[in-house]
Amino acid sequence: MPLYMDIHTIEGVSLEALAKAHAADIATQGDYGVEYVKYWVNKESGKVFCLCHAPTPDAARAVHANAHGIVAEKIIEVDPELLDGFMGGVGVNADGAALVPGGKDNQRDTGIRSVMFTDIVGSTEMTQAMGDDAAMEMLRVHDTIVRDALAALGGREVKHTGDGIMACFFSAVAAIQCANRIQQEMAIRRAQNAPHPITVRIGTAAGEPVEQGQDLFGSTVQLAARLCARAEPGQTLVSNAIAELCIGKAITFEDMGEAHLKGFARPVRVHAVVAAS
Repeated sequence: MPLYMDIHTIEGVSLEALAKAHAADIATQGDYGVEYVKYWVNKESGKVFCLCHAPTPDAARAVHANAHGIVAEKIIEVDPELLDGFMGGVGVNADGAALVPGGKDNQRDTGIRSVMFTDIVGSTEMTQAMGDDAAMEMLRVHDTIVRDALAALGGREVKHTGDGIMACFFSAVAAIQCANRIQQEMAIRRAQNAPHPITVRIGTAAGEPVEQGQDLFGSTVQLAARLCARAEPGQTLVSNAIAELCIGKAITFEDMGEAHLKGFARPVRVHAVVAAS
């Protein structure tokens, strides 16, 4: 049965009211062949995201309408593998609210994710100059450094892009700390004249689970990829949302101003990571 995520904007709703609404969904869903799985709550933006298996979007909509009347603004079908890649196999509390893995006091998952791309600078040219074997060793070194940093900072690899890695994080701060660690490790290898020196670009952006159309994290992923492509060798560029989420977290950014990025109708404010403890 297809998997759907619906999106609500509910300003000022209480967590208790959401728990009651979810319980009402569970009590009603059998009449429509629907199974509600869990929901995410982002109180700051007033957004609620519900995940369910349903025969059609109309069936999912009917459950909400008849259970409590809080009908979603949008319902989209999502790829289960893509959803797991971004959101992870997060657990739920007794009320069905998604929780941050390892979070304190049943900390609820807001649904916001920070997406990071790494890209090896000049990978094609280096392959041509060094040969396939050396290029594969260079890629192995990159992958080891990035995956070690992801493991240390709680990041999750979404996919390998051929000359880089796409990953996501629950925490924007962790994403920047991870990027900084990767850049530092690469710089140390270059300073030590280690075999197969590598320089990477990194781009990071943050957003909610659904951004546009049928594409989970569509705009967030695209923005992170564009920022990565725009970064100078050895530089990490981030979106304005990332910089705002890191306020007061001992991370220093340089405001690079607004940039026109391919695929984005309006200019995007860009920041470069200067230091992250």
